[in-house]
Amino acid sequence: MDRRQFIKYISLAGAGFSFTACDSTAPQKNMTLPVTSPVVAKEPLKVAFVYTGSVDDSGWTYAHDLGRREMEASLPGKVRSTFVENVSDRLDAERIIRQLALDGNKLIFATSFRHRSTTLKVAKEFPNIFFEQCSSYGHTANVGTYMGRFEEPRYLTGAIAGKMTKSNIIGFIGAYPLPEIIREISAFTQGLRSFNSKAKVKVIWIQSWSNPAKETKAAQILVNLGADILAQHTNSTAVVQFAEEKGIFAFGCNTDMSQFGPKAHLTSVIGKWGKFYTDTALAVMNGLWKPKSVWYGIGQGMVDISPLNPIIPQDVQALVMTKRDEFIKGIAHPFDGPVKDQKGVLRIPKGKVLKDKEQMAMNWYVEGIEVETMKVKS
Repeated sequence: MDRRQFIKYISLAGAGFSFTACDSTAPQKNMTLPVTSPVVAKEPLKVAFVYTGSVDDSGWTYAHDLGRREMEASLPGKVRSTFVENVSDRLDAERIIRQLALDGNKLIFATSFRHRSTTLKVAKEFPNIFFEQCSSYGHTANVGTYMGRFEEPRYLTGAIAGKMTKSNIIGFIGAYPLPEIIREISAFTQGLRSFNSKAKVKVIWIQSWSNPAKETKAAQILVNLGADILAQHTNSTAVVQFAEEKGIFAFGCNTDMSQFGPKAHLTSVIGKWGKFYTDTALAVMNGLWKPKSVWYGIGQGMVDISPLNPIIPQDVQALVMTKRDEFIKGIAHPFDGPVKDQKGVLRIPKGKVLKDKEQMAMNWYVEGIEVETMKVKS
């Protein structure tokens, strides 16, 4: 059932609508336990996921669905999960999240910052249900938030690019100029220039999370500008496939995209959501869930890089893994000072790092980034 059919059906069925879950266990009735009480029931814990894209997108949504599946595999017979995909409209999200709550789900994961306002609104109506909101910060009584420190693996991919480029021009295809993406591109550039001060990053914004045609056109423009390695903060596999066809290198995003360009794909920046989903479900079942604002990195197992392409020289691989270990140990940071912006102004002094609050609001580029102003038509 696609999203339009779902909304039509939900309007007709109202509170009587039941989702088809991911196993055949009979539905659990609504529970009215206090937020702080253990959820003790013979039936499995009902857990729901709200996705902005398709589970087949090979990107952001697919990564979260892999996490959902890992949760189910880790807790056999103890959880019963369901999901609704392609929920991007705010009004649709409100209806769907409310219906998931009415359908007896005790734990609901909303996997996009676009769901934040509607999640907060619905959560007030269901104080005995636990909500988790991805890619946002700041929690309430029954809403926790969680994010991945993607700036860490981005730095590592930048380091690889710095060692592998011959033209010293890296092309980066971005979705929208939001703080989250600016932060990741800047972290990539920090890694790049830490190991190759002559290299620079050219950025094209395509104003879309997933548009294979636009991503391919942007990639071609960047190659025409001299880029011999491509990176992306978009959802499709188009950039990796393009690089494979052109005989250049590329980095994937959100999941391991190596199958789409075995020769071109150097590694991917990946989200690893399964452990968090499993731990959160266990916390609910054991009565230990508390609202928190989580921002986890490689050390906590929420983000990482996928297996490295063997074409990367062994000394480069060793260098990257050493830096990865430093991130895990907390002795390095993607924005270790001194850091200058693209105008040469010192933003982070030596001995300092970019604080979380400043990262959340990042609206400036580090030195070495050039933003291309041309518009890419679909």
